Amino acid sequence: MGREFELKYRADEAAFRGILDFFGGFTPISMETAYYDTPGRALRARKWMLRLRLENGVSVCTLKTPLPDGSRGEWEVKADTIAQGVSELCKLDVPDGLAELTAGGLVQACAARFTRLAAVIALADCTLELALDRGVFLAPGREAPFAEVEVEGKSGSEASVRAFAEQLARDFRLTPEKKSKAHRAFALADHV
Repeated sequence: MGREFELKYRADEAAFRGILDFFGGFTPISMETAYYDTPGRALRARKWMLRLRLENGVSVCTLKTPLPDGSRGEWEVKADTIAQGVSELCKLDVPDGLAELTAGGLVQACAARFTRLAAVIALADCTLELALDRGVFLAPGREAPFAEVEVEGKSGSEASVRAFAEQLARDFRLTPEKKSKAHRAFALADHV
């Protein structure tokens, strides 16, 4: 299991331009994400997120679960379909119950389509990824635009990652975003 530690911020166009100009060296990644749950919403009831994402044409299935410290457990496997992804995830040390919860089938509840501009930044005691995401959340008959900045710790001191993110937020007037993309996409789907 990987452990994900990231901070998210809402951003406007001026913040995006400012960050791009200041840091430079961003790599574009095209992302198409489909979020899944059981018909009875068993995964959401546990605060689990299951997705199938195309990242520049590579298909990756991910399961994320909450951890007691507020971070998230994260498991990823390459998979062409959600069924294949779940099968492969169940071979890992995922939390008990994934196979049983999904045995009755999965439905795509919502989606997101966006472009990520990503840069890896090495500081004295940590390495992080700075990502600028712009796109839309998609639900049946609805869509909503979004723009956000993510700072994700890759190695080293989480305190340094947090300090970097907080300074970035002050410098570029970013607003903290407490809700994940999945949460916001599901909220759009629920608002029918």
